[in-house]
Amino acid sequence: MPRKNEPTERTCIVSRETLPVEALIRFVLGPDGTVVPDLKRKLPGRGVWVEASRKAVETATRKRLFGRGFGEEAKAGPDLPDQVDRLLIDAALGTLGLARKAGLIVLGFAKVEAAIRSDAVIGLIRASEAGEDGTNKMTAALRRRFGDENAIPVVRFFSGAQLDLALGRSNVVHAAVLAGRAGEIFLERYHALERWRGGTAIPAADNERTRGGDAPQD
Repeated sequence: MPRKNEPTERTCIVSRETLPVEALIRFVLGPDGTVVPDLKRKLPGRGVWVEASRKAVETATRKRLFGRGFGEEAKAGPDLPDQVDRLLIDAALGTLGLARKAGLIVLGFAKVEAAIRSDAVIGLIRASEAGEDGTNKMTAALRRRFGDENAIPVVRFFSGAQLDLALGRSNVVHAAVLAGRAGEIFLERYHALERWRGGTAIPAADNERTRGGDAPQD
C-alpha cells in the first residue's frame, strides 16, 4: 500500500499511462548508476515507474527509457527482467512460509483432498512437475466441491524444490491455502507474479523426475 500522503497513481515511462501504484514497479538508481527494482517502494532517491509486466520492463530496457526517465545515464542490463522475476518469486514464497507458520497451509495429498471437501479453502498449490494422476484427482475434487475447477486460484508457478524450501518440508506436490490474512497475502503475491508473467507458468525445467500427485509428503 502507498505510504501516507504519497500519490496513489504514477505514470509508466513505457506506455505514458497513469496507473495505480499497485499496477507498477518502482525503480531507483544505485550509487553506480545501475537501475535497481524497488518492489516495496521504500528505497531512497528519485524513482521511475514501469507497468508491472515483464514485457514493459523489457521494452524499457531495450529502448533505454530509464535514462530518459531519470534524466541521466542509467545502466539497465538485459538481466533486469530476470532480477524482477526473482524478487517476485522470493516475495511470494516468503509469504507462503509465513502462511504455513500461521497454520493456513495444508500439506499431504490425502489431507489436501480432505480440505477441499470441507475446509475454507481459498487456493490450491500444485508443483509445476506434478503428475497427471494426482492433478486429475485434485481437479475432480474441486469440481465436486465448487462445481468448477477454476472457482479458486490454482498456483502452478513453483517447482517442488521451491515449495520444499519455502515450506520446510520434503516432496511437496500439492498444498491447500486456507482462509486467513496470511493466506490471502500469499495469493496476492502470486497474482502479482502471474500478472508480471502474463499468466504464463514456468516450465518444470530443472527437475530430473515427475512427481506423482499421490506421492508421500512429509
